Amino acid sequence: MADGVGEMGMLLSPAGNNGGMLTAGRSQELALPSHGHTMHRSSAQQDYGPAARGAQLSAGTLTGRQKAAIIVRLLISEGAQLPLTDLPEDLQSALTQQMGQMRLVDRNTLSSVVDEFLETLDQVGLSFPDGIDGALSMLDGHISASAANRLRRMSWNSASFDPWEQIANTDLADLTPLVEAESTEIGSVIVSKLQVAKAAALLGSLPGDKARRLACAMSSTAETSPDVVRRIGISLLQQLGMRPVSAFDKPATARMGAILNASAAELRDSLLKTLEETDAAFAQGVRRAIFTFADIPSRLLAREVPRVIRDVEQGVAIRAFKYAFANPSTPLETSAEFLLANMPQRMAGTIREEIETLAMVRAKDGEAAMSEIVDTIRGLADAGQIALISQEEE
Repeated sequence: MADGVGEMGMLLSPAGNNGGMLTAGRSQELALPSHGHTMHRSSAQQDYGPAARGAQLSAGTLTGRQKAAIIVRLLISEGAQLPLTDLPEDLQSALTQQMGQMRLVDRNTLSSVVDEFLETLDQVGLSFPDGIDGALSMLDGHISASAANRLRRMSWNSASFDPWEQIANTDLADLTPLVEAESTEIGSVIVSKLQVAKAAALLGSLPGDKARRLACAMSSTAETSPDVVRRIGISLLQQLGMRPVSAFDKPATARMGAILNASAAELRDSLLKTLEETDAAFAQGVRRAIFTFADIPSRLLAREVPRVIRDVEQGVAIRAFKYAFANPSTPLETSAEFLLANMPQRMAGTIREEIETLAMVRAKDGEAAMSEIVDTIRGLADAGQIALISQEEE
């Protein structure tokens, strides 16, 4: 009953502790019953037997936390899976403590609590995300990155804020240099708080000596208090937050690669040569980002070729292949043969016949046709309709 977790949160919060639900007499107290796997209004009005029929409610009251505990106990007894982890940790603790203090609830009280809870759900017209992180997720793309970062830093002062939830989603490339610069003791705490797979990847990205020292220091983290762990997490987030917000949503290598993808082959080769002479590391990143017609055999799975060809106009394919075959013993010819060999062979035969009768294609037209094929491949990959081979898999 995911839609009711927010309402349970309101009941558990201090503002929700002034509930006005009446309780029945102690003589009718019974353990919470299980009566099906779906909570609906009819279950709240269900006939629980002669002892409950016609009983008048007493003047006693239940707090909001007691009501929440009753609802949670009932739903769990019915086998419901409740996303209680969506609640702040302090409310999870309050709920657990309240459930530990309760014993028996009479049937009339149960019926009244269920009825009130369902009525509350019926009256909900609009709900808002819980906490600043939920609000920022909802507003993602609608407010500036600098405003979002400022609001996140403001939320760090909240006692219920868990910095490690955000750190868990931090890119390894951003986390590694910070851990490398930290002391062994603090670094071992950071590694301990990460998920196993990410912690292993982090250790693998660190220099061997640093990774070994962190591994040896893991035994000392057992005595670290939760407050210290929280302060370490907030300090780490502050370091991550101090990084200036980039005006670009993609790294420079990806942006340069996209520019060269759209450039003529002669210009692309010339610029790459210049980049390699001036900044070899940057040039290597740009080469990874480049995807041209010549790269198709190494980036496109053979089984994806028929899907790609369906979206390419036959005239475009014919011009691209004609130009590629005019450059024998080159990667262009290899790519053309790769596509023809893996598309439906009847279509491939037709295209080969058209290539034979087509006049020579100018370089400008041939490169434009090849770019259309590459753009089609990229578009299908971005839409998740085909899979490309990553540079790391080559």
